[in-house]
This record gives sequence, C-alpha cells and structure tokens, in this order.
Amino acid sequence: MLRLSPKTARHTILHLQGLTRPPSIKQSQQELYELIQQLGFVQLDSIQWVERAHHMTLFARNQTYRPKHLEPLIDPEQCLFENWTHDASFIPSVFYPYWKHKFEREEARMKAKFTKWQGKGFADHLSSLLSRVEAQGSLMSRDLDRPVEKREMWQWHDGKAALEYLWRTGKLATKARRNFQKVYDLPARCLTAENHKATVGKQEFIDWACRSALDRLGFGSPADIAHYWDLISINEVKEWIDKQNGQTIRSIEVEGLGKSVKQLFARVDIEDITDTLSPLPNRVRALSPFDPVTRDRKRLQWLWGFEYRIEIYVPAAKRKWGYYIFPLLENDKIIGRVDMKANRSEHSLDIAKVWLEPGIRPSTGRLKKIEAEFIRQSRFTGMKTIQWDGKVED
Repeated sequence: MLRLSPKTARHTILHLQGLTRPPSIKQSQQELYELIQQLGFVQLDSIQWVERAHHMTLFARNQTYRPKHLEPLIDPEQCLFENWTHDASFIPSVFYPYWKHKFEREEARMKAKFTKWQGKGFADHLSSLLSRVEAQGSLMSRDLDRPVEKREMWQWHDGKAALEYLWRTGKLATKARRNFQKVYDLPARCLTAENHKATVGKQEFIDWACRSALDRLGFGSPADIAHYWDLISINEVKEWIDKQNGQTIRSIEVEGLGKSVKQLFARVDIEDITDTLSPLPNRVRALSPFDPVTRDRKRLQWLWGFEYRIEIYVPAAKRKWGYYIFPLLENDKIIGRVDMKANRSEHSLDIAKVWLEPGIRPSTGRLKKIEAEFIRQSRFTGMKTIQWDGKVED
C-alpha cells in the first residue's frame, strides 16, 4: 500500500491548494479565476485586521493580487457567487447547479430553526420581500424598516433574518457587497442564464462533491471529504466510496508527525501527483486563519504539528497568543505565528510579536525572509511603514 511521509503529504496539500504557483508573476483575471476554481472557494470574514480573509488567501498565492482584482469576477462578469460552504464564501458560479441541492437541504433544516429563533414574524416577510426585490431591484438589510425594540447590533431584525433565510436557501443571491454588507437580488440577475438554469441529479451531485473534494484535499477520511464543501453527509460519502470498487479511488497510508499513521482515501492517480509536485517557493508567507490549509485545525496539528486556535472570542486576559494571529508558512513547514495589524490611521503595519515554533532557529536568513513577508504585506495593504523591533519569541 502506498504510504506518504509527512513531508510529501504536506507538499501535496500545498500544491493542490495553489501554494506552489509562482507567487511573484503577475496573474491575469482569468488566472485569478482559475486559482479560485482550484481552491474551490475562498472563505469570507468580516474582520479586517490586516486585510479581509478572502483577500489574504488569494494574496498568499500571488503577491501581485489586490482586492480590486476580485470585484469584476463577482459583478459584472458573474464568475463567482456568494453562499455557504462551512461558512460564507465566494464560489465559482459553474458550481451553482450543485448548490441547488444544498438549498433544498437548507430549507428543510432551517425553516423550523428560524421560526423558533425569530418568531413567526420573520416568515411573514418572505413572500413580500421576494416581490419587492423582483419589482424594485436589489436591496440591503439597512433598506428595511426595523422595529425600535430590535435595534441592538447583535440581534437581527425580522427583515434581516428573512433576507438571510432567503439567501441561504437560494431564493436570493448576493449581487455585491458595500462596506462588506450584502446587496441582495434575485439569482437570475446575479448569475449567467447558463449557470442559473443548469441542474444535476442527486447522484451526480454526490459524486461531484466527493471527487472534487479529493481533488483539493489530495487524501482524506470520509469525514474530511464530507466537510470540505459541507454539502453532503459522512454516510453519503461512505456509500459513494463503497460504490467505487477501487476503480477511481484507492486506499493509502499517510504518516502524521510522531509516526502516527492513518489509512485514508485518495484519487487512484495520487502517485502521478506526488511524483510531479512543483517546488515550493523559498519564502515565508502569512496565512489567513481561514485559509483552506489552516481551516481544519485537527489536520493542521496532525500533519504540521501546529496547534492553532483563533482567539477572537476568548477574553483578552485568557488569550495565549492574541486577538487575530497569522500562521507563518516557510516552504512546507509552519514555522511560527505573528500578531500583526494594519494600523490604517497611522498608515503602519504594526508587528506586535512574532513567535517561532519549538526547534525553529531564528537564523539571519530566516529573519530576512520573515521581514520580506512583512514588506509584502505592507505593500498589499497600502501601509507606508512597518513597526517591528526585529525580535522573535520562542
């Protein structure tokens, strides 16, 4: 049985996730779209600590990327749509027919939940909101009247809840974002007719969800495959595996750190991939907490030995690292983490602290590569200066 070492396993994942692409060569709009197709999606996050998560994910793969490059792919080109994987994400619109199955499943799951959460009032908004959007065009949550008693920032008013329900179930789509707030419209106005009208059967949907997940994971358990898109259940993945009879997938062994070995599933041509891996750029890169490589924290710890937890919701006094911490990737290893923030009022990229992982030496060459990444991040965010004392912690 084929066995992958931790180093080969990591390199395979990074290759499939676009991190072996030449990072300094300017990419065209089409190449940016192809990168997003390769990833499958880019997850959004409302916090702009350095830059928003989806922009940082794309920048980590190409240093010439800027946020303005993404906008045309959403509107007017309609190459991407926004909806839910395991969280809100930009997704290639050619995948929209598969999401129709997710919309059906979401509607069955969410109706009772939303009614219990928001009360019957939210359901009363559904048909009237759809009629309003159809007749008057796109709208935002702020365009809706909100009851005085429900103006707390943390609580959705009935109209907002109805909009989100319609969005999660595919009745509405995201036309654009203004100041990161969704602009809702009918899907037919946000997608090309070809992508909007196309349909796939249930078995084709399950087959695509499994195959496309393995294309991006390289290898995984039934749970890994199911969780990549969060479109299907683990049992559906297991049933799909049983039907393959070893013809399109195969069992392999993958070593984690500490010589722990897992028997996992991979594409039948996995050796063709591992034998022809592109070299990794010899640089340090800061990864978003929501990068596809870092999102699965258990997989991250098993293969990289990197224990990671985002501490946004941890009280300040109990945080081990900080509010918003970025892992540092060097070649195939995660060598440390950085507490950095774009201080836009001072036009400065502020580096509060850099930590190196146990066993990682702060050599002169490594420190130069870390500093080079901070320079790239400052240019990416438009900051004029970098505030860093050059020190690292272990």
